[in-house]
Amino acid sequence: MSADEPTTQHPADDHVHSQWSWDTDTGDMAATCARAVELGLPSVAFTEHVDHWRWRLGDDARLPGHWWPMVDDGVMAPRPFDVAGYLAEVERCRERFPSLRILTGIESGEPHRHPEAVRSVLRGGAFERVLASVHAEPYGPPGEWRDVGFGLGEGDPYAVLRRYLAELRTLITTWDDFEVLAHIDYPLRYWPQAAAGPFDPAVVEDDVRETLRTLARADRVLELNTRRPLEPVVLRWWREEGGRAISFASDAHEPAALARGFREAAQVAAAAGFRGGAAPHDFWVRA
Repeated sequence: MSADEPTTQHPADDHVHSQWSWDTDTGDMAATCARAVELGLPSVAFTEHVDHWRWRLGDDARLPGHWWPMVDDGVMAPRPFDVAGYLAEVERCRERFPSLRILTGIESGEPHRHPEAVRSVLRGGAFERVLASVHAEPYGPPGEWRDVGFGLGEGDPYAVLRRYLAELRTLITTWDDFEVLAHIDYPLRYWPQAAAGPFDPAVVEDDVRETLRTLARADRVLELNTRRPLEPVVLRWWREEGGRAISFASDAHEPAALARGFREAAQVAAAAGFRGGAAPHDFWVRA
């Protein structure tokens, strides 16, 4: 067994994407379920993207081929989430994989910025895992956006990170319809190490702690996303700021990435003082 393959004592994967997320052409719900059974995961949550931003492309835009159909007159807008089709596929997979606990869900991007559009999706299904995230920030003319990562090459990247963390705090305090905050470290996926050097969490400790404290006061769950390993100190800060629970997330966009890095992530979480809940599919909680 490889280091990335969990056993039944390892966490559930509570952040997974399938073909029903607009940004992937490698997602496959049935194949992901088969992989979950193979790995012995207690459960998997398909938290599909729900995004409502508009991104004006430059003349030198480079996009994955399957994104171009979503571009109109130089502006890209993610396709709407097909709630009915998604829920029907979940039911087919539940029938096909009766031993696997399959949860419905969404990852709502910037929901506090698009409240009515997100509420419309939430009314369409009784979703069991609702994540909230920030991927984009307003940029250019009113109503247009760009990925947060683009700002990291403009001036001080720590300033960009502070701005992102402030946006997370606004989300937490103004939007109630979510349970888990996804990837608190999202901009670090694009950290300009060659120009800025290795990321040092101590530089933004106060900002991170304030965000964690805000999340704890809202009684929400912090996600440990393994697309990029979270600095262990952040989990220690989460516990010290009153955080009660964490979820584990591969953020997989293809079956092969399911539960990737969970063995190491579980060790980091245990060292920070968190343990599995009463049931294998529960969030991990403070020990």
